[in-house]
Amino acid sequence: MSDVTAGVAEAPARRRVFVDKQSPKAYRALVATAESARAGAADAGLDRTLVELVNLRVSQINGCAYCLNVHTRAALQAGDTPQRLGTLPAWRDTELFTPQERAALALAEATTDPADAALQEDAYGAARQALTDDQISAVIWVAIAINAFNRVSILSKHPVRPIPAQ
Repeated sequence: MSDVTAGVAEAPARRRVFVDKQSPKAYRALVATAESARAGAADAGLDRTLVELVNLRVSQINGCAYCLNVHTRAALQAGDTPQRLGTLPAWRDTELFTPQERAALALAEATTDPADAALQEDAYGAARQALTDDQISAVIWVAIAINAFNRVSILSKHPVRPIPAQ
């Protein structure tokens, strides 16, 4: 097979399907789930900055560039600081996060890696100390939703486009 023929034959295999566009009904259901989770968090008394910290931490663990881009902007718009966002991967080693945020971050990590039973038990114990039952449920739902969005974006290879400097 020639190089030209080989390139043509390989092109469709490299192209990704944007599953959100290919299956819009399923994607709309996922969006509705995320909106419901966000509303549940607000109803439980969790502010938007905490929700965005959960979205960012889960996206960091999963390596989702697209969701990191979207939720970094959302966190900044919600009033979070570049310092806190920059230190989020090492949140356990700073004094920058409240006990409620720390409990939510631990629970989000446990939701993202549910196979780690010890992590899950530790996170749940911390959550019981700092969060209400409604808040625990809300954090878990926010983490479930962003985990799903991460998979949609990673498997679709959603691009991150540069934003012009202002």
